[in-house]
Amino acid sequence: MWKKSKMIALLSGLLLLTQSSFAATAQTYQVTGPIVEVTDKTITVQKGEERWEIARDENTKVKGPLKVGQKVTVHYRMNAASIDTKAGGSDGESKPPKK
Repeated sequence: MWKKSKMIALLSGLLLLTQSSFAATAQTYQVTGPIVEVTDKTITVQKGEERWEIARDENTKVKGPLKVGQKVTVHYRMNAASIDTKAGGSDGESKPPKK
Protein backbone atom coordinates (compact mmCIF):
# COMPACT_ATOMS: atom_id res chain seq x y z
CA MET A 1 0.00 0.00 0.00
CA TRP A 2 2.84 2.41 0.91
CA LYS A 3 4.59 1.85 -2.45
CA LYS A 4 1.37 2.52 -4.32
CA SER A 5 0.80 5.81 -2.43
CA LYS A 6 4.37 6.94 -3.12
CA MET A 7 4.02 6.13 -6.81
CA ILE A 8 0.74 8.04 -7.11
CA ALA A 9 2.25 11.05 -5.32
CA LEU A 10 5.31 10.98 -7.59
CA LEU A 11 3.23 10.74 -10.77
CA SER A 12 0.92 13.53 -9.58
CA GLY A 13 3.95 15.77 -8.93
CA LEU A 14 5.42 15.04 -12.35
CA LEU A 15 2.10 15.78 -14.02
CA LEU A 16 1.87 19.17 -12.26
CA LEU A 17 5.44 20.06 -13.28
CA THR A 18 4.90 19.19 -16.93
CA GLN A 19 1.61 21.10 -17.10
CA SER A 20 3.14 24.28 -15.71
CA SER A 21 6.09 24.09 -18.11
CA PHE A 22 3.76 23.78 -21.10
CA ALA A 23 1.65 26.71 -19.94
CA ALA A 24 4.70 28.97 -19.64
CA THR A 25 6.03 28.30 -23.14
CA ALA A 26 5.02 30.76 -25.85
CA GLN A 27 3.95 29.52 -29.28
CA THR A 28 6.74 28.97 -31.82
CA TYR A 29 6.59 30.64 -35.25
CA GLN A 30 8.85 30.33 -38.28
CA VAL A 31 10.02 32.34 -41.26
CA THR A 32 11.83 30.92 -44.31
CA GLY A 33 13.90 32.77 -46.89
CA PRO A 34 17.39 33.86 -47.84
CA ILE A 35 19.62 35.62 -45.32
CA VAL A 36 19.99 39.32 -46.14
CA GLU A 37 22.20 40.24 -43.19
CA VAL A 38 23.68 38.36 -40.23
CA THR A 39 25.47 39.61 -37.09
CA ASP A 40 26.25 38.15 -33.68
CA LYS A 41 22.99 39.66 -32.37
CA THR A 42 20.57 39.47 -35.34
CA ILE A 43 19.65 37.57 -38.48
CA THR A 44 17.65 39.28 -41.24
CA VAL A 45 15.65 37.09 -43.63
CA GLN A 46 13.86 38.23 -46.81
CA LYS A 47 10.34 36.81 -47.11
CA GLY A 48 8.75 38.08 -50.28
CA GLU A 49 8.73 41.88 -50.03
CA GLU A 50 9.31 41.88 -46.26
CA ARG A 51 12.57 41.82 -44.30
CA TRP A 52 12.37 39.96 -40.99
CA GLU A 53 15.00 41.02 -38.44
CA ILE A 54 15.13 38.54 -35.57
CA ALA A 55 17.30 38.85 -32.46
CA ARG A 56 19.65 36.01 -31.54
CA ASP A 57 22.20 35.31 -28.82
CA GLU A 58 24.72 32.71 -27.68
CA ASN A 59 21.86 30.31 -26.78
CA THR A 60 20.45 30.29 -30.33
CA LYS A 61 20.96 26.85 -31.86
CA VAL A 62 22.47 27.07 -35.36
CA LYS A 63 22.79 24.07 -37.68
CA GLY A 64 25.15 24.89 -40.54
CA PRO A 65 26.86 28.06 -41.72
CA LEU A 66 25.07 31.41 -41.74
CA LYS A 67 25.98 33.32 -44.90
CA VAL A 68 24.23 36.07 -46.83
CA GLY A 69 22.14 34.44 -49.57
CA GLN A 70 21.84 31.11 -47.70
CA LYS A 71 18.22 29.92 -47.46
CA VAL A 72 17.21 29.31 -43.84
CA THR A 73 14.18 28.59 -41.69
CA VAL A 74 14.21 30.54 -38.43
CA HIS A 75 12.05 29.30 -35.55
CA TYR A 76 11.24 32.05 -33.04
CA ARG A 77 8.94 33.11 -30.20
CA MET A 78 7.48 36.53 -29.52
CA ASN A 79 8.44 38.10 -26.19
CA ALA A 80 7.18 41.39 -24.82
CA ALA A 81 10.01 43.90 -24.30
CA SER A 82 7.76 46.34 -22.44
CA ILE A 83 4.08 46.95 -21.82
CA ASP A 84 2.48 50.39 -21.37
CA THR A 85 -1.05 50.61 -20.04
CA LYS A 86 -3.45 53.30 -21.21
CA ALA A 87 -6.07 55.20 -19.23
CA GLY A 88 -9.42 53.52 -19.45
CA GLY A 89 -11.62 51.04 -17.66
CA SER A 90 -10.27 49.18 -14.65
CA ASP A 91 -10.77 45.85 -16.41
CA GLY A 92 -8.47 46.87 -19.28
CA GLU A 93 -11.31 47.43 -21.71
CA SER A 94 -11.63 50.77 -23.43
CA LYS A 95 -14.77 52.77 -22.82
CA PRO A 96 -17.21 53.16 -25.72
CA PRO A 97 -17.21 56.59 -27.40
CA LYS A 98 -19.83 59.11 -26.21
CA LYS A 99 -22.58 59.98 -28.67
